Amino acid sequence: MASSGNICTLNPLTQPNSGTFSEGNLLFTHTSNAWRTTAGTHGMRTGKWYWESYQYESLSGNGFPIGVYDIDSGQFVKDQAGDYPSGSSSRGPAYSAYSNSGSYASRYNAGTETNMTFSIGVSGDVWQCALDLDNGKIWFGKNNSWDNSGNPATGDSPSYSGGQLSDSTPRTWVPVTCSYNDSSSENFPQNFGQDSTFAGRISAGGNADDNGFGDFKYAPPTGFLALCSGNLPISDDIDPAQTDDNYPGKNFNTVIYDSTGSGQNITGVGFQPDLVWVKCRSVAQGNGLFDSNRGTSKVLQSDATNAENTSSGLTSFDSDGYTMGTYYNQSGREFVGWCWKAGGTASSDASGDITVSRSTNDAAKFSILTYTGSGSSGNTIAHGLGVKPAMTIIKQRNSSNGWNVWHQGNNDGDYDSFGELNSSSSWYQNQGSNGPFSAAPGTDYLTLTAYGQVNNSSDTYVAYVWADVEGFQKFGKFEGNSDNFGPFVYTGFRPRLLFIKNSESTSPWTVYDGERGGGFNNAPDSPAQQFWDTGLADHTSYGLEIFSNGFKLVTSNATVNSSHTWLYGAWGDVPFKYNNTF
Repeated sequence: MASSGNICTLNPLTQPNSGTFSEGNLLFTHTSNAWRTTAGTHGMRTGKWYWESYQYESLSGNGFPIGVYDIDSGQFVKDQAGDYPSGSSSRGPAYSAYSNSGSYASRYNAGTETNMTFSIGVSGDVWQCALDLDNGKIWFGKNNSWDNSGNPATGDSPSYSGGQLSDSTPRTWVPVTCSYNDSSSENFPQNFGQDSTFAGRISAGGNADDNGFGDFKYAPPTGFLALCSGNLPISDDIDPAQTDDNYPGKNFNTVIYDSTGSGQNITGVGFQPDLVWVKCRSVAQGNGLFDSNRGTSKVLQSDATNAENTSSGLTSFDSDGYTMGTYYNQSGREFVGWCWKAGGTASSDASGDITVSRSTNDAAKFSILTYTGSGSSGNTIAHGLGVKPAMTIIKQRNSSNGWNVWHQGNNDGDYDSFGELNSSSSWYQNQGSNGPFSAAPGTDYLTLTAYGQVNNSSDTYVAYVWADVEGFQKFGKFEGNSDNFGPFVYTGFRPRLLFIKNSESTSPWTVYDGERGGGFNNAPDSPAQQFWDTGLADHTSYGLEIFSNGFKLVTSNATVNSSHTWLYGAWGDVPFKYNNTF
């Protein structure tokens, strides 16, 4: 089973003007003689959800141990953080269980307080909330007894139903907890599925939801789930749901393996790739690129200008990877394979001035094009993405010539500027007719010059074309600072593959991935580096850390962080924009 992913906690960004978060942001305490409210990190618009709260001791003051608040009202940080979740129109909708001055327990909404059918909470009590947004109902419970003799599993006798829970106004409900008096005992630790002991205060429950997620004191009602990212709905776009074809891991993946020398099936990719970029890790050897448009055994080397060569390298593109022959598969060596899915078998597209054979993955916004040059500037080729490309790589196949790279981050996307994948040289700026394009790349076409790297008459070419996809792949720039505390670059996902390249000065095409060492919050010497413009073996990192939402340079080394403009491209592992992570 997949991991539950990120589980809801209390959110320090909703911190009131005094107080402290602790126990993994599951407990908020304060010593002010005033109301203090804080909210959870996960929002809910649909579905059925369950969580718990613990009561330290019998209360002498007031508190809301468990409840929900509509964060879309926009009042929480400004108003609610220093007040209580009343549910009044001025403060936004809220529904809460209320413990009043040590006297009685009540349900609370819109300033209206109604006694619950069970007694006031005492030391050791576990409060419960079951929220059904599909049917507009909420139940409050204590020690596995539900208010009003309700039954969330059957939908019967909720604490509240209808009203703002089911009206037509779009709302995002977040968990809230709140207390008043100046005793830390009157603050309530929460459990959204992390720990049924509440940090060792009570015996474990060990109860999971229907999907096997969470650790609760009491069993969640049937159909009610832990508030964790693995349970949140699947997006229609690039999304990390493993059952969805748009899951990033079904469009791009990295594999590492030890070679056997011949006839080796490389598996674990998760899809049939259309572009496989192979690099030896253990010894110096060139980068080999194979793609389904050009056919098996047709190899190009990104670190050389050589024409396409027929080899005994990649011999087939398989349903879960690829098969290698003897070339790029010498026995006893370690390899990495970066794999992209295009659209499978290519088809002819004559909508541009030059007919292309095109394979396009619309979800991942990646195309492989092969074409024969016209030698005429201003001729177009159809890239098939339906959006403006973010990066193109073009290589002449039938003769020796440099790898032409256009990147939207360079010089604000100048269409006549380019870099060379086979070279550590800086970007060639404002090249006019010696650049790749005579017009800015559009949503449908690339407009070529007659420059030999992209459009000589009768010469053959291959083009790899990508566009930005939020949560999956991004091509941008950042400013280096020559400091060990270097820039942080937000991508919106954890990079699974990342390259960076100086656009203003000489530097290699430095490449990192999540398989060759690394992960979240890496040490500065990890992950290992590779280079697309040289044949070097794996290299110790100059200092880069990979995070769930981007990367950070932690070195002043000029190879990756001089005071220049740097270009990058990143392909994702788990999108940060979606919470359905694993």
